[in-house]
Amino acid sequence: MTIERIPQKHYPKAEIGRRGMALGLDFLSVWLISSVLGSNRSGIQFVQILVFVIAWLVLRVLVVYNNQGQSLGRWAFDLKVLEVESGQVVGRIPILLSLLKREAIIGIAALFISIALGNIIANPTAILLVLPLAIDCGTAFYDTQMRQALHDRYAGTIIVSSRRGYSLDIKVKRLVGNMRRNVRR
Repeated sequence: MTIERIPQKHYPKAEIGRRGMALGLDFLSVWLISSVLGSNRSGIQFVQILVFVIAWLVLRVLVVYNNQGQSLGRWAFDLKVLEVESGQVVGRIPILLSLLKREAIIGIAALFISIALGNIIANPTAILLVLPLAIDCGTAFYDTQMRQALHDRYAGTIIVSSRRGYSLDIKVKRLVGNMRRNVRR
């Protein structure tokens, strides 16, 4: 009896730029929701942090879990989160616990960015709160094979390109191309 290896379906790895834009869109959505409840005072706003955390978990965990691995940002840029087992991409959405682990790490880093944005004028050293996100996501630059950030490795997930989405990056490229052609005439 021989063991036959079944060929794995190919999942194209997402480019770092698209991943960054998707994360930025998700962050901007959550930050705008939470900043509505903030005040004009500098410092840490606990209600704003609570709203940020709840909105982050809803957008990045519950929506992803119920929407075929796509949050608002990932849908806009044709990306999807999938599970990884033993270094191989599995074609399924991660379980809820894996998504919670993943988003807890990236969510804390995003929360630090939110706090930095609220305090940057009063305290310019708040820019240092960007470092956790830079360290976490910077590892994806050096992982040429899987392009996994630290939060992806810890949770056993990967971001891949998807066919289902809005293709915002492609639509913007077309719009810019059309504008350049019109300006040249």
